[in-house]
Amino acid sequence: MRLLSGLGGGGVIYLTAVVFHNAGFSATAVGQGLAAAALAGTAGRLLCGWWLDRGRSCNGPIVLAALISVLADARLYSATSFPAYVSGQMLIGLALGLWWPAIELAVTQSCAPLPSSRAFALVRTADALGIATGVLLGSGLAALGRLRGIFLVDIACMVVLLSLLLRRPLPPAPVRSADIRLDSWQGWVRPLLPLLAMTVLSTGMVALLQGALPLDLVRGGLARPPLPESTGALLLALQLGLLLALQWPLGRWLSERSVAFGLGLSLLGFALGSSLLAFSSLGWHSLTVLLLAQLPLAAAVAAFLPTATEAVVEITPPAHQGMAMALFSQCFALSAFVAPQVAGLFLDQQRHGGGLWLAMAALCLLGLTLVRPLARVHPHASPSSVI
Repeated sequence: MRLLSGLGGGGVIYLTAVVFHNAGFSATAVGQGLAAAALAGTAGRLLCGWWLDRGRSCNGPIVLAALISVLADARLYSATSFPAYVSGQMLIGLALGLWWPAIELAVTQSCAPLPSSRAFALVRTADALGIATGVLLGSGLAALGRLRGIFLVDIACMVVLLSLLLRRPLPPAPVRSADIRLDSWQGWVRPLLPLLAMTVLSTGMVALLQGALPLDLVRGGLARPPLPESTGALLLALQLGLLLALQWPLGRWLSERSVAFGLGLSLLGFALGSSLLAFSSLGWHSLTVLLLAQLPLAAAVAAFLPTATEAVVEITPPAHQGMAMALFSQCFALSAFVAPQVAGLFLDQQRHGGGLWLAMAALCLLGLTLVRPLARVHPHASPSSVI
């Protein structure tokens, strides 16, 4: 299911903006559609978290998300007007909001006897493989002049996913005792706050690598000449390839260590990679330095994704893990909305990305202070963690 969703969603997530840019939409119009999707995604995440915390199965939100995704793809495939584009984006955002908390929590409910930490590394590998293949397939459709075909690919993947889910339903939610005590918001959210802050920082870094880095390359650095657009595409492909290669071995290795260790390693990787990106603007072997930066950045992403999800499971009581997953996935949407705007201000004011990458390196090093509280948290027992 994760592989199918990545295969269909990879092209939609990365290339929808290109589809409507080619259709004559302004950059402002495309951005408004993305903002509408983020808003709808927030509502979807809260609804899904509420559903899961009522002790209900993950099947419901996942099936609903797949059906809404099919409607969204059909709408976007035929969209030629701004209202049609926005409505399609809102449906996509709602589907993603319903999908992520449920599909993440489903890992802990269906992975036994595999430890949940190793299971998260495995499903993130499936995500990486699916997204990389989806983007590659979308690039092929673009070369054939059929870029809107990414929406048909996603529809096909969702149909196969639904048939798979009907044949092999996910396990039911664990039975809860009638006298289970629900903690107040302050009781379970407060220990989660350092992780949520770290998630906004780390996913903001990912958003900058996808959006700000290609723009920084074509504008040039302090002494680095502007690079062709194809170089930005090459670096994005290199990031995805390295992530795919590193996700399972690194994730499996980190699954045998504490979440605090894995998150700290991720922040150090982001800091080192950002420093190399800043150094590349000085013009000394710029392309070589840019290529070297991709390894610690890919390792940082590979370390962060499964470790942070496992940390949510360890920190949060089982009765609140649905809403905790909703808040966790909302951090991705928040950083994707804020980070590009902050990057735009940096690039417009300084005319290069050196200051942006140095600032991100400093923030990642400061973020190490958020790891300390997580080292003192005792994981909540679950069927997948008591191995």
